[in-house]
Amino acid sequence: QVQLVESGGGLVQAGGSLRLSCVASGRTFGTYMGWFRQAPGKEREFVAAINWSGSSTYYQDSVKGRFTISRSEAKNTIYLQMNSLKPEDTAVYYCAAARSSMAYIRNADYDYWGQGTQVTVSS
Repeated sequence: QVQLVESGGGLVQAGGSLRLSCVASGRTFGTYMGWFRQAPGKEREFVAAINWSGSSTYYQDSVKGRFTISRSEAKNTIYLQMNSLKPEDTAVYYCAAARSSMAYIRNADYDYWGQGTQVTVSS
């Protein structure tokens, strides 16, 4: 009954851009919404998060200045605008929602997860 549905992944050349979307259904957002990614052979890692109460954003160091997380409360949607993409950004990207956590960087801080969308950056 509660789902996060992602879209927007695809294949782009290095230096290109993609915009990921995640629509939440069946509930309103809680304390944090986030994006994670998992590359082949690697663990899932934190990418970005947004704090609904404080309108604050947080980013992994490697994506600062290139990625932007945003939200639309009216649409129950979060976005990840990805610019200046690099081959090392290639991964499956997941959106996540935390109902009440006071932290945002750990997998365990989130209660709901999307199905993932593939982002491939060619060199």
